[in-house]
Amino acid sequence: MCGILGVVAKNQVNQLLYDGLLVLQHRGQDAAGIVTADGALFHMHKGGGMVRDVFRTRDMRTLLGSSGVAHTRYPTAGSAWSAAEAQPFYVNSPFGLVLAHNGNLTNSVQLKSELFRQDLRHVNTNSDSEVLLNVLAHELEASATNYKLEPATIFTAVSGVHRRCRGAYAVVAMIAGYGLLAFRDPYGIRPLVFGKLETEHGVEYLVASESVALDALGYEVVRDVAPGEAIFIDEDGNFYAQQCAPNATLNPCIFEYVYLARPDSVIDGISVYETRLRMGESLADKIKRQYAHLDIDVVIPIPDSSRPAAMQLANRMNLPYREGFIKNRYIGRTFIMPGQAIRRRSVRQKLNAIGMEFKGKNVLLVDDSIVRGTTSQEIVQMARESGARRVFFASAAPPVRFPNVYGIDMPTRDELIATGRSDEEIAREIGADQLIYQDLEALTADVRALNPEVTNFEDSCFSGVYVTGDVTREYLDGIEAQRRDGNKETEQAANQLALNLETVE
Repeated sequence: MCGILGVVAKNQVNQLLYDGLLVLQHRGQDAAGIVTADGALFHMHKGGGMVRDVFRTRDMRTLLGSSGVAHTRYPTAGSAWSAAEAQPFYVNSPFGLVLAHNGNLTNSVQLKSELFRQDLRHVNTNSDSEVLLNVLAHELEASATNYKLEPATIFTAVSGVHRRCRGAYAVVAMIAGYGLLAFRDPYGIRPLVFGKLETEHGVEYLVASESVALDALGYEVVRDVAPGEAIFIDEDGNFYAQQCAPNATLNPCIFEYVYLARPDSVIDGISVYETRLRMGESLADKIKRQYAHLDIDVVIPIPDSSRPAAMQLANRMNLPYREGFIKNRYIGRTFIMPGQAIRRRSVRQKLNAIGMEFKGKNVLLVDDSIVRGTTSQEIVQMARESGARRVFFASAAPPVRFPNVYGIDMPTRDELIATGRSDEEIAREIGADQLIYQDLEALTADVRALNPEVTNFEDSCFSGVYVTGDVTREYLDGIEAQRRDGNKETEQAANQLALNLETVE
């Protein structure tokens, strides 16, 4: 779930792109990069870490130009930080081309072989984004007439990308000397929205992963990029759009609404915040129907993304709502950290309990979801250490039982606490007196209610149904084996680091 930005403006865009990345920082803290275009000349700076750590004043001064793309990276397959995989990526043939990508290709291995053996293109990293870049470059070359591009030929190239690439992808790219290209996969899994700003010098356009970036930067939201659609804005600010995939259908990732997106974003016409309020209401209704015997004294959210659901749940059940945990905002999201020991340690650094809210009470803890269960287990233990009499745990999302292969770091079934376990077994595993999960039907209804035109969602991590139709058991076994082999040394190093830190203390 990386964050991407693309802009065609009338003035320098380096500060604009930097500010936009800060707004999208929640979508990835692994690496960040900006490329600007000054005529046909690209200027690039990227590196590992948070946006504020990657860019210095001297870096910003070199990022000249009135158009550009930017990216904040989230590792989509549990991969550790690698300088070679920071985005945007660049190729110089047949046109200077830079690309930033959010999502994950499910046929990248096949494409990498095709690029090398048929298209005579070399991919130098394990990133599927570099594969996507080279597929686009090849299709642009095949579509161009006398090595010249028109909007029509650019859209033909995107159609070629759709024919070859499988999986989830939202893309922003710049073609040197031509302009900005953005497109979304034919299933519309990962979000992409564009807006405009009227200035005295003409119209500026901004494309982003979430509408909140447009709001924060003063752009008017126009609409979401449709599944399979491409938009192209040339250097003069002329806007073109075309559907480039037959039979495209909208299947937005439902986990965006549960956890990934900022609550102040609107994705495919659906308010993330309002969705989370509705999730709390549905969860409250389920508790009243099936768990009325629970003697709940107080409702406490696990900050931050579960707050709207917890607040609405407490409202609907006429229960006190309290903030029982204080969050350290300088610790990254725990389910993307590489080592289990590091992950457990970071939970205690990330959250601290307010003892008076727990002592002698039966508390209902509300979280947006339970993935590995590490955080949940530590939080339940913290509640008990703070004096809670009984600890009930509610998840505003259904059990996460299946890996996500479309850009979220949940690729192995044996890492998911709900896989192969009943609700009672999971409750025992995390130490809760009672565990309550949202139903998938209720979650889907909550999201769909805000835009009835969205009839289907990508919900594979809950349902095991993969909308692209190409994800087999053999495919899942393969990527899980690859992950286990590739991450063994990373896991060992992370666990050793945790032991070293404890020894120092």
